[in-house]
Amino acid sequence: QVQLVESGGGLVQAGGSLRLSCAASGRTFRTYAMGWFRQAPGKEREFVAVISASGGNTYYADSEKGRFTISRDNAKNTVYLQMNSLKPEDTAVYYCAAGDRPNWSRYEYDYWGQGTQVTVSS
Repeated sequence: QVQLVESGGGLVQAGGSLRLSCAASGRTFRTYAMGWFRQAPGKEREFVAVISASGGNTYYADSEKGRFTISRDNAKNTVYLQMNSLKPEDTAVYYCAAGDRPNWSRYEYDYWGQGTQVTVSS
């Protein structure tokens, strides 16, 4: 069992930056791939980025490449999402999730956090 708690969301102007954190409970954190997803009002939850259990592999949605960076600290049981050059269309609730392997499909993740709101003003 893994419990996930996101933090770091907020209101930022377009072009600004935010760093999201996701703190995990349990000793098995280091065995899970960790993903970030987001969901805007009226839209489906979409993949943002994922990092392998070791941290050696990362994958991003095309729209986030070059702007977002996912990382993890297994000693702190935490995964991060650094978001730069934010756009109004990045506005959404951001969720972290734990799964057996890196995957862009939200159905492949077993554990989810409660989400943190990110709002980007124009």
